[in-house]
Amino acid sequence: MADGTLPDHAVEGSISEFQLVELKISSICFRRNNYTRGRKYDDAAAMHTIAIVNIIWFLLALCFIVAFCLYKFSLKLPNRLEDVFQDLIRYGKTKEHIKRPSWQLFFNVSKRCFSHFYAVSVMWNGLLLLFSIRSVVMRETLPDWLIDALWCLTGRPRDAWNELHLSILLIQVLLWVHSLRRLLECLFVSVFSNGVIHIVQYAFGLGYYVLLGLTVLCINASLPQSGAVPFFKQLTWYHAIGTLLFIWASLLQHWSLSLLAKMRTDNSGKVETLAHKMPRGGWFELVSCPHYLAELLIYVAMSVCCGCSSLTWWLVVLYVLYNQALAAQLCHDYYRSKFETYPRQRKAFIPFVL
Repeated sequence: MADGTLPDHAVEGSISEFQLVELKISSICFRRNNYTRGRKYDDAAAMHTIAIVNIIWFLLALCFIVAFCLYKFSLKLPNRLEDVFQDLIRYGKTKEHIKRPSWQLFFNVSKRCFSHFYAVSVMWNGLLLLFSIRSVVMRETLPDWLIDALWCLTGRPRDAWNELHLSILLIQVLLWVHSLRRLLECLFVSVFSNGVIHIVQYAFGLGYYVLLGLTVLCINASLPQSGAVPFFKQLTWYHAIGTLLFIWASLLQHWSLSLLAKMRTDNSGKVETLAHKMPRGGWFELVSCPHYLAELLIYVAMSVCCGCSSLTWWLVVLYVLYNQALAAQLCHDYYRSKFETYPRQRKAFIPFVL
């Protein structure tokens, strides 16, 4: 109209258009809210579901708790089951004085094959570390097959690994360094006797570090989201403490293994004997197997690096505790039976305790 007003039907049309836009916006917001609410419910359900990875480590820990108790308290299994049990928990020198049926000898593998475990770990965990570095530095997503494996182990949504925590990358680095050091020690420091391990122990050792590397990545889904905090600004005091404990425990393990090796070599490093001698010096004055204690402390250090907040990793630590405690008790009893002057105050694994 000439006076600047709009016709009634034009006003009604304009109102209808505004109402239509509002309805569309309301519909979009409603769907977004429902999606976000549903996503939270899905995440909450996933958090309350017992992850397969936790079940695996709990069962492994339980097996070694039972094995340790059976051995420690001299509980016997029926007939052949006892022979199989003793064959599976012992290796190296602790197998020497047990009577084994001839058919069990078929499953012997040289103890020198320990290096294979760490070779697999260096390659596999090095590969996972490379994927993680590319994810952090180049913003690449982890490979689909890897995320599928992590989803199977945890039940968490795929985007749980879109952003990796500094703690995860640090643990991966420590695990790779540990594996590389142990590989080099097996190849150039340790002097292995003619002892053997069971083929089941060998197969388990090969798969162990594969599962362990995946477990480290599984932890990422259970850690609190870092949000907009830059990656390296996530560094906290417990990362420093965990790394320092890792370094000290690694040095303790290296010193202990070097002392064991020197008992079989002369001053020039030439092997003189493969016989087992009574260890002396260093932490051997406190425990029979300080290298096993150091192994436990290395895993505790990794737990500290993720703020001691991961149930999954504490289950790993529980497994390592009883695995190493059983091996240490077997060695301790071997030394006490072989050497009449073996110090009575010396413990097997943990100073003044066990």
